[in-house]
Amino acid sequence: MQNKVFRAFLLIFAIALMAGMVTACAAPAAAPAAAPAAGGDAATATTEAAAPAASGAPVVGIVLPTKDEPRWIQDETRFKDLLATAGVPVEILFSQGDSAKEKANVETLLTKGIKVLILTPQDGAAAVAAAEEAKKAGVKVVAYDRLILGTDAVDYYVTFDSNAVGAAQAQYLVDKATGTGNPLYLYAGAASDNNAFLFFEGAWKVLQPKIADGTFVIKNSSEATALQDKAELTRDELAKIIGQVTTNWDPGTAKNLAEANLTVATAADKGNVSILAPNDGTARAIADVFATDPDVKSYVVTGQDAEKASVQYIIDGKQSMTVLKDVRTLAADAIAAATAFVNGQTPEQTNTYNNGKIDVPAKPSAVIAVDKDNVKAAIVDSGYWPASDFTGLQ
Repeated sequence: MQNKVFRAFLLIFAIALMAGMVTACAAPAAAPAAAPAAGGDAATATTEAAAPAASGAPVVGIVLPTKDEPRWIQDETRFKDLLATAGVPVEILFSQGDSAKEKANVETLLTKGIKVLILTPQDGAAAVAAAEEAKKAGVKVVAYDRLILGTDAVDYYVTFDSNAVGAAQAQYLVDKATGTGNPLYLYAGAASDNNAFLFFEGAWKVLQPKIADGTFVIKNSSEATALQDKAELTRDELAKIIGQVTTNWDPGTAKNLAEANLTVATAADKGNVSILAPNDGTARAIADVFATDPDVKSYVVTGQDAEKASVQYIIDGKQSMTVLKDVRTLAADAIAAATAFVNGQTPEQTNTYNNGKIDVPAKPSAVIAVDKDNVKAAIVDSGYWPASDFTGLQ
């Protein structure tokens, strides 16, 4: 049933896009966009309104943060699958964790006459210059998965319910905990990513009552311990905790931090531990460290993104859970928004997110908690990943 609905969406999308492109082709040609001078400042660069893309040139430009995380390769694959079926002229570029390269990628796409920019910022604040340059060029800007902060140059935000992701991770830890005094180790994403704050905020709301009643005892963050009686944290308070436990979404950083935490922890700080890990890459790295410590009797560790390696870890009992954020849905929502903008329409809105400057229209997608009990149904039976990619699946 899911595949039939998905194919129907693609057919409708293709028809809508073709109609939009016919309308665009019938319109008088605008002057071509002027490329910013090399090394020029985004605030002073002269850029005319973007011209309709030439035949074969991209109508939609997509900039993703890095090829070094499996999550973003997933997104690239899903975009390509959708766009190839729909026949959408598109170009996908990666910024490799570099905000300067990200801005250069956006400028490259603007010179090619894109109408819509789909951008996942490496740094939500640093991406402002690129977004504002796109706005000056008359290009609609869709923030994808991560919000661009402090600017009115964002037209739409496609995201998952990030608070719900953190809440799902935390609820899993709560459900698996028994008794009191369970050692709790907290880890977070990058302090430069607004999602890291939303995830942690969602997790804290669930964990804090159980920290206050003694079910959990925080072992690796003095800032979190100092705030453990506070149910609602300010942005600055969240920043203090995240600053202590950030992994920067990087497995190597997560591994080093986990090793440092366990090195200073006593045997009494270990035993049967609960671990809030922000995503799958960091979850695997942290789990590998805790698994080798002789004083750790067992661990429950969270994750998100349903990466293939982590699905296998769940099957093998090395990672406890992940949060499935079906990027097929997210990519489809982004393309639907782009299509609406190309056709002069307004994308569907179900929510808004304040970026410090404006309330950005958004349509957050649902998330699913996955562990060994439902991994086959949620991951394989849904068609997200094929069964042949895993061993030991039952």
